[in-house]
Amino acid sequence: MLKLFGYYLIPIGIGIMSLVALIFFHDEYRVSGDVPLAMHVTVQDGAQALTPAEALARAAPQPLINTHETHLSEAPVWFAFEPMPRGGEQVIEFPSRHALDVACWDAETLAPLGSATRGSANGAFEMAKAGFVLRAAAVPLPRQMLCRGGFSGPARLSVLQWPAEQFDKSLEQYHRKSGLLDGGMIVLALFVLITALINRQPLYVLFAGWLILNLRVGALSAGWDIQWLGQTIPSDWLLRSRSVTITLYGIATLTLYGALLKEHLAEMRYVLPMRVMQWLCMPMLAAAILLPYRMYLPLMWVIVVCCFAMMTIGLFKIIVESRNRVASWFAASFALTFLASMAEVAAAALGLRELLGVINSVTAALASSLLAALAVAEQMRSETEKRQEAQEELEHAYKAMPVGLFTLDMYGHFLSVNPALQKMLGITAFVPGRTAWRQFFTEMSWTGLHEQVHAKAEAEMELTSRDGSQRFLVSATLARSRIEGVLQDTTEKHKATEQLRFMANNDPLTKVYNRRGIEKEFATAAASLAAGRPMALAYVDLDRFKLINDLFGHAAGDEVLRQVCERMGTMLAGGQQIGRVGGDEFVIVMPETAIPLATIICRGIVDRLGNTPYRVGDKAFHVRGSVGLIEVVPGMAMKDAVSTADRACREAKTGAGDGLVVYERGADAFRQRAAELDLVARLSGPNATDNLLLEMQPIMSLKNPHESLNFEVLLRMREPDGRVVPAGPVIAAAEKSGRASMIDRWVLSTTLAWIAEHAEQLCNTRFVCMNLSGASLNDERFVQDTFDILGRYVHVASRLCLEITESVALHDLDNTRRFIDQVRNFGVKVALDDFGAGYTSFSYLKELPADVLKIDGNFIVNINAHPANVAIVEAIVSLAVNLGMKTIAEWAEDAATVQTLHEIGVDYVQGWVVARSQPPERILEAKSSASFIKDEDLLELLRELETPPVPHLASVTRLH
Repeated sequence: MLKLFGYYLIPIGIGIMSLVALIFFHDEYRVSGDVPLAMHVTVQDGAQALTPAEALARAAPQPLINTHETHLSEAPVWFAFEPMPRGGEQVIEFPSRHALDVACWDAETLAPLGSATRGSANGAFEMAKAGFVLRAAAVPLPRQMLCRGGFSGPARLSVLQWPAEQFDKSLEQYHRKSGLLDGGMIVLALFVLITALINRQPLYVLFAGWLILNLRVGALSAGWDIQWLGQTIPSDWLLRSRSVTITLYGIATLTLYGALLKEHLAEMRYVLPMRVMQWLCMPMLAAAILLPYRMYLPLMWVIVVCCFAMMTIGLFKIIVESRNRVASWFAASFALTFLASMAEVAAAALGLRELLGVINSVTAALASSLLAALAVAEQMRSETEKRQEAQEELEHAYKAMPVGLFTLDMYGHFLSVNPALQKMLGITAFVPGRTAWRQFFTEMSWTGLHEQVHAKAEAEMELTSRDGSQRFLVSATLARSRIEGVLQDTTEKHKATEQLRFMANNDPLTKVYNRRGIEKEFATAAASLAAGRPMALAYVDLDRFKLINDLFGHAAGDEVLRQVCERMGTMLAGGQQIGRVGGDEFVIVMPETAIPLATIICRGIVDRLGNTPYRVGDKAFHVRGSVGLIEVVPGMAMKDAVSTADRACREAKTGAGDGLVVYERGADAFRQRAAELDLVARLSGPNATDNLLLEMQPIMSLKNPHESLNFEVLLRMREPDGRVVPAGPVIAAAEKSGRASMIDRWVLSTTLAWIAEHAEQLCNTRFVCMNLSGASLNDERFVQDTFDILGRYVHVASRLCLEITESVALHDLDNTRRFIDQVRNFGVKVALDDFGAGYTSFSYLKELPADVLKIDGNFIVNINAHPANVAIVEAIVSLAVNLGMKTIAEWAEDAATVQTLHEIGVDYVQGWVVARSQPPERILEAKSSASFIKDEDLLELLRELETPPVPHLASVTRLH
């Protein structure tokens, strides 16, 4: 009840009593007796001043008027009037607020009565209210008076005669109203300012300043602007202060307008007009300071009318489109201010002073302040509602947030928690200030959190619950001597992360490390090599494991792989790790393991893998493994270590070492690996072909050995020390470095250039063989370059025979056929190299238009010791004859082999028994391939082949 009385009844009662007092109570300051005096007025023309006598003569003929408008003219105005004869002390008032100075004379004697300016007064004059007064205290007023006045602005000249006591009462009323206006507006402005400072709202600071400026604009209209807080403003400052006050009021109004309606103006795309009005503010302020008052006023009226019109249009659009109450109140305030301004302009320009009786700047200032206050209050209400909504949403979000939110004091007690945190920690009964952090987490975690929030702005740390079953991530900050934080349950995330980490580094089938994981283990273990600790690496490959997958399915194979890893794991110590790097290939990293101990472990692995069958369901499998073991040296990269161990493993697969081959430090395999890497690096450089050279190995015809000089071009590389590297390592390094096509391109162009240069000396040469690598044949750029090179040497291209291995030809049969067709257009012959070495399918021969079959040397070596080889070679020769192809047998090492090949019908033979590879200059010195033969048995065989057989006597008899 008391709340209702205080909130509602008391303010309503005060309002009712105030209204009754205004209507019915006696007005203590009611005045009467002021009489307007008619006058003759003349305005001084030109710069020459009039004497009182001249002015009186010019004014006397003028008609009597009660008021005179200057229309912004600053020329002196002379006026003559006759005071009313009255008893008692009389006062003559000149009430114009735009008057700058006044002087009066007795019109009959032209004796001066006194004068006054805004800075001083003498004689009977004094400053009062907004203008000046003349008091006739000791002597009666003259029968007729002549006065001169100076004005600035839209002045209105009038003369009032008062009884002295009534004028004093009106003067008291003037100061009372001025004080009430000043005091009320200043108190309101201070209240708004203090409220703004407390709430940190710049908008209300702006509004407080606007109220003060509104007060000054109202005081200007009422003529009260000559003083401020009871103090008189210096006369030199008066006009300038009026200009500046009006301008600042306009700037503040525009700023308040933009601040209150910012969002709506942006939505309406009313930004450009606002910017235009803002750009006008600074020039207006400069004009207020620099221009005279009479020049400033017209400029101000034009700009104010335009700006108010644009602002009013914006307000109208906002009201129509959004029904915004802030805009409505502000529109009403603007309407009053606009009407008052137009009334001032009309009164000054047209002399319609009656408008100022209806509305003027005083009433506009008071009313617009009230309406603007309502607009600000509406804005405050709107913002308060938004804050309340935001607070409610925040509280809802706090309660509904899926993460735990909490506040701790500096002693580790929870001051507030949200439901999610209660659920996470299992808090059944929360008591602020009693429920402690230590109930759920360790003392060490609290110490760490407390230190971190004091050390940095945002602290973050991982926590584990006291029982270790849950993991959390806490993010906290220090605010107002409290710890505000967020707690997230990361138990499932931690499990998922660990699982992902395991999957990233481990093989999902066998659970051992994958390639990435074992590389990390190798890098960690290799760091200890610098300290002189030993390290070994083993490469394990299961023999014929593919058969299990093919015969019994991948499920059986997967189970065998799991058991293999389990068996290997039982043979290893704690720091030794297994990594699966292929389908049935594994790498074992053995840190701090000397090679003798590693050898014992790997021997145990070989035995453990192969001695006991693997059982999968009702089936049993025997799987053996081959192991290559190397000693890792400091600075060795893992890829080099694995490659060397793989080489040792391949050697073990051939049967060497009973399944285990060990390369200790300094083994030839390491030197070979280093040499291979050196070759790769040299071939990858810009001068890869500088040390390359060609040698030729003769190919002898078995039908006409001394009539042809055919040979095969062989690639060599000369080392800096003069040693010559054979083609095998060079080609292997070129393929690994991706430079095989470059090598083949060099060999092709060099060979053709050499043949073209020595064509006359090679008159017995029917063909020159050259090998093409598989990488080159599948390189479209190389293929195109080949055609370009053949085009340049088309006159000798018919002597070239390109050798393509059977496996490369079968890899892409269509591509190979297209290539063969195109090079044969240049006259080039094509040979299928190593025929019979792969999975030979005789059916593909009809698809490839080859000219020569080059029989694989494995069938030729020791052919006489293997009758099966003789049969195979004989079949190949027969097939070639039927297809119209020639045959070349390579790797012939003795005369007996050559004799067998001759008997079978092979066309050409190549091998050491004929000649090893020769430098090009030796080839030019020979007449035929047989010129290089040094083997006496072969030379004898050739003589027998060239001698016609002697007919048998019985045969001769039968002939006759």
